[in-house]
Amino acid sequence: MQVVREELRSLISDVVRGLAEEKGVSVSDLPDTVMERPRHDGQGDLSTTVAMQLAGIFRDNPRKIAAEIIDRLEENKNVDSIEIAGPGFINFFLNNLWMKGTVCRILKEGASYGSQDLGKDRKVQVEFVSANPTGPLHIGHGRGAAVGDIVSSILDFTGWDVSKEYYVNDAGLQMEMLGRSTQSRYFEINGKTEVVPFPEDGYKGHYIYDIAEDIRKKEGDRFLHEDPQESLKFFTSYASDSILEGIKDDLSSFGVTFDKWFSEKTLYEHSLVPSTVELLVENGYAYTAEDAVWFRATLFDDEKDRVLIRANGVPTYFASDIAYHKDKFDRGFDRVIDVWGADHHGYVPRMKAAVTALGKDKEVFDVLLIQFVNLLRQGVQVPMSTRSGEFVTLKDVIDEVGTDATRYFFVMRRSDSHLDFDLELAKKASTDNPVYYVQYAHARIHSIIDNAELEAGDQNLALLEHDSEVELMKMLAKYPEEIKLSAESRQPHHLTSYAYDLATAFHAFYNNCRVNTDNKELSEARLYLVDASRQVLKNVLTLLGISAPAEM
Repeated sequence: MQVVREELRSLISDVVRGLAEEKGVSVSDLPDTVMERPRHDGQGDLSTTVAMQLAGIFRDNPRKIAAEIIDRLEENKNVDSIEIAGPGFINFFLNNLWMKGTVCRILKEGASYGSQDLGKDRKVQVEFVSANPTGPLHIGHGRGAAVGDIVSSILDFTGWDVSKEYYVNDAGLQMEMLGRSTQSRYFEINGKTEVVPFPEDGYKGHYIYDIAEDIRKKEGDRFLHEDPQESLKFFTSYASDSILEGIKDDLSSFGVTFDKWFSEKTLYEHSLVPSTVELLVENGYAYTAEDAVWFRATLFDDEKDRVLIRANGVPTYFASDIAYHKDKFDRGFDRVIDVWGADHHGYVPRMKAAVTALGKDKEVFDVLLIQFVNLLRQGVQVPMSTRSGEFVTLKDVIDEVGTDATRYFFVMRRSDSHLDFDLELAKKASTDNPVYYVQYAHARIHSIIDNAELEAGDQNLALLEHDSEVELMKMLAKYPEEIKLSAESRQPHHLTSYAYDLATAFHAFYNNCRVNTDNKELSEARLYLVDASRQVLKNVLTLLGISAPAEM
């Protein structure tokens, strides 16, 4: 339908320009012609409000303008009829010809069907997960990983040059706290708890014991005979590296890889933080007061200015973040997308202000917010507390329900809305489970094709007139629109919804239309439609990073 939509949009735009010239109206004053799907049945397949938008410009009745537009439109082979509705909607009713052309296009384009050139090969960086290497990934990180990875795939599919990045927060007080926590557990295991007491705000998870025990096995009791302050650096580095390796392993098993792992420490090793702060001062966006350096956040409607360098000379996280984002743009990215937890929503305007202060349009910096995940088991919420170390890790969920179900469930809703993750539902091998339902449709298609007694044929697609066939073809034609919507909104839940709707349309077709019939030509045409359905289901599952099984 996207091709037909663009054809009609172009034709209407030409007519409107002609009318404008006759009426002495400047073409620059004309609105863009937008073609949309009507919200309700009976209102056609495509509709435009352009006549109503022109009423004030042309100083005329919108229904009269709509009639003029229709009278001047060239005939289109895909249009059965055109109607004027309400105050001036122009509704187009399409025939089935365009749908049959879409089925042929799907099998001709294969895996590239639905791809578009929205990005024009511009460079975009997607930074996501970026969890501190102070503990294993929990399910909140997992949702961010799924969203970031799938958004990256969608952008790549729509013409962007995508780079995926993980920002390793390996500098600052939280790393020292990790080292002290590990060091304390090491002394505790060796019966010397009183030497290095566990810090009040230390990391309490059992994984700290595991790391400390690993150190004891490899290093023995040698640290019992050294100054704890001298050995702290070792414990910090060992714990950080160990946790980071675990994070990489968990993400790899989740189907997530990165093009770059960026260490926060390198910002300081290359003096990027002080040079960035100096640049802000030179450009009038930062100043010194009370022995500290401040960002002029109030210039960007913030309630107060924000500290960049504390009075003791220690940079804030905000200063590091500005330096990091400057480095991103210095690397040549045209657009930068960050995936953050929803608890950082108040930080978004501040970072947009900083990006503007760096000389970039704030619109080239996007933030996707990831809301919390409520994990349910038999309808009861699983209690979690990261502070006490009692939380469900991403690995726990993957081990229990599998990568496919985990990825699908994480992106079933908008990323900025709360998500209830039902563990028991995710494990069900039944059509109640949405990911099983979609994958079962793909497996069913493979069974049909493998058992077919003839070859698919496109020469008789005109025979596909059953309501279920028509609905399935319409759903297949909708895929490029869903891709465009997902790319522009940066919201992958549109694709999980589409995959489910496509599976529903296919199951209805299968139940209502036998593929192997006494009519050879009809059977060939239906098999062709089945094969096109297989291709589109595989395409959408591939973008979601979910397997498309041939059997279940």
